[in-house]
Amino acid sequence: MIYLYAFLAGGTVTVAITFFEFMGIRTLSGFFAIMPVSTWVSYLFIGQIDGPATVSRHALFVMLGTLAAWFPYMLAVYLLAPKIGTNKAILVGLIVFGLCALVFMRYFKL
Repeated sequence: MIYLYAFLAGGTVTVAITFFEFMGIRTLSGFFAIMPVSTWVSYLFIGQIDGPATVSRHALFVMLGTLAAWFPYMLAVYLLAPKIGTNKAILVGLIVFGLCALVFMRYFKL
C-alpha cells in the first residue's frame, strides 16, 4: 500500500506540471516542476522505516548529487534545446546526468 501512495503522489504532480503548462499557467507549472515530490514522499517512508539519521544522510547525498549531476543535466537541456530540439537535448542531458552521477557515486559513499 505504501508504494501506491508514492505512485499517486508522483503521478499527481507530473500531471499537474503538464496540465498547468498547457493551460498557459507557467508559474504553477514551474512551482510543481521544482517541488521535491520524490524526496518528500521517500523521506516520509524512509523516516518511518529507518529513522531520521538515515533521512539526514540521504538528504546530504541528494544535495551534493544535485550539484554534481542534476544541475549539469538541466544546464545541458537549457543550452541545447533551442539548438538541437527538445528530444535530443533531453537525451544529451540524460547522458550528461548519467556520467556525472556515476562519477559522483564513485567518490561519495552514502
